[in-house]
Amino acid sequence: MSDVRSFFEGLSAKVNKDRIAGMNSTFQFTITGDDAQTWNIKIADGDVAVNEGAADAANVEIIMAAADFADLIAGKLNSMAAFTSGKLKVKGDMTLSLKLGPIFGIS
Repeated sequence: MSDVRSFFEGLSAKVNKDRIAGMNSTFQFTITGDDAQTWNIKIADGDVAVNEGAADAANVEIIMAAADFADLIAGKLNSMAAFTSGKLKVKGDMTLSLKLGPIFGIS
């Protein structure tokens, strides 16, 4: 099982519930490369649903190569450094994407 898949499958348990109060948003993660995957995370009414596959409508989409995403979740790659170097791309609500770190414990 890949580090990326393991991350998403265990993500619900890592959510900081205080940070999602009142939030109603959908995040999509498009992971490219040899271990290509797409995941969506729906936050509504204090609950988190993590599903494999594309969302019907996402507020924000995060696009990264699998190796870079694995480094990000392992703490080897900073999200801002990844964004400024082009390793992390964001489509949609940029402000909402900034909440990912505190919600899911990602650097």
